[in-house]
Amino acid sequence: MHKNHALRKALSSFVLPLFLIACSSSNQAETSPVAAAPAAPTAPTPAAALRLPDFTALVEKEGPAVVNISTTQTVRGRGQMQIPGLSEDDPFYEFFHRFMPPQQGPREHQAQSLGSGFIISDDGYILTNTHVVDGADEVTVRLTDKREFKAKVIGTDQRADVALLKIDAKGLPKVALGDPSKLKVGEWVAAIGSPFGFENSVTAGIVSAKGRSLPDENYVPFIQTDVAVNPGNSGGPLFNLNGEVVGINSQIYSRTGGYMGLSFAIPIDVALDVTEQLRTTGKVSRGKLGIGIQELSSDLAASFGLGSSNGALVASVEPGSPAAKAGIAVGDVVLKYDGKPVQSSRNLPRMVAATKPGSKVKVEVWRKGAARELSVTVGELPSEKLAQRGEAPRAETNRLGVAVSELSEEQRKQTHLDHGLLVQAVDGAAAKAGIRPGDIILALNNTEIASIEQFAKLTKESASGRSLALLIRRGDNTLFIPVKPNGK
Repeated sequence: MHKNHALRKALSSFVLPLFLIACSSSNQAETSPVAAAPAAPTAPTPAAALRLPDFTALVEKEGPAVVNISTTQTVRGRGQMQIPGLSEDDPFYEFFHRFMPPQQGPREHQAQSLGSGFIISDDGYILTNTHVVDGADEVTVRLTDKREFKAKVIGTDQRADVALLKIDAKGLPKVALGDPSKLKVGEWVAAIGSPFGFENSVTAGIVSAKGRSLPDENYVPFIQTDVAVNPGNSGGPLFNLNGEVVGINSQIYSRTGGYMGLSFAIPIDVALDVTEQLRTTGKVSRGKLGIGIQELSSDLAASFGLGSSNGALVASVEPGSPAAKAGIAVGDVVLKYDGKPVQSSRNLPRMVAATKPGSKVKVEVWRKGAARELSVTVGELPSEKLAQRGEAPRAETNRLGVAVSELSEEQRKQTHLDHGLLVQAVDGAAAKAGIRPGDIILALNNTEIASIEQFAKLTKESASGRSLALLIRRGDNTLFIPVKPNGK
């Protein structure tokens, strides 16, 4: 009992002050607006508001220079039967394919697409992506004041995905241009474009990374952002908080076809270099060494006696190329190009491409435990466009759904190939497999392709239902693509 009495006394002496403090706090909460704030949210303080960007002034000033681009293209088919609601993988597709008469003769329909762009001069020059206007028969530019103009495509560059357009107008609003090299990771940026056709939509985010390399994209150091970009935003501008264009929104990484937090923009300085060449010469010239390179791993670097994995490992040297003439050999590690360090194999193609053909540059390589300097006269990278529409004879679409033509003498010189067929058009199985117009078919099931007749014979003799391995040359890359032929 004595112990319990002592315990109650001790607790009362402890609880009473707490009770008084609570009552005091309660009274303050009733009378003090500061204390009441957690229960009823109020407007942010000026200091907090300053930490969040305000894009209203940017949009009001720069928005009128952003345009909507729509294109029309005539698509020609070869009379392949189309069954609404059924894909070629559906079991009923084969039934209808066998017992319904196919449509005869070529079919045509108009395909339309939407994109964005922005005005870079008040006399009507507009920048956008090549993939927005590539292959278009007609390009229409719509301004924010609802005026529409037919645009002329001055030039396109597929490697950088940059296109220059021109409309017949004067006194147009134009964007301010910034310096992408001053961008910092984590900095706020905004995009204006026409996602899904919704004109002048504004989205914002931050710079996630700089100098990104993407598969099959060796010549552009992309700006990665988390700005919401969707189909239709392509070709639109990426602004910094000063209202300056620092990039052209070009690509998204997505598993669904929609935005998933990964957007990529072409730095505006890269685009302007391309634009100047397109405007003055109608084409883009890039430097070439004539080497194949691969990433230098830490294990490989150690085997070569290098203390770091910086540099680009030479895996192949093209005979007669500028690199071969300069003495660059397989197994060399390129450490510096024109006095600049090569941080990784991803950097070297950009550095070489940015060099004017015919220039002499110093290349530092690591060979057999020692560095040595070589002098290289840079060559010119061949144009990616081997043939314009209608230049080459067209073949009948075969079981693979691919129409091909033989390489011209000029195309053989450009590609340094003595065999292969140029893909003119794709349909059916070939299109489904990912074959593209402009690809060069080098081999079928490891048999080199030398003529259209040989190609037709091999595809006709192939076993029904069995996939064929096509060796494809696409740009500077070579890859195998499996194609499952249509039924005989």
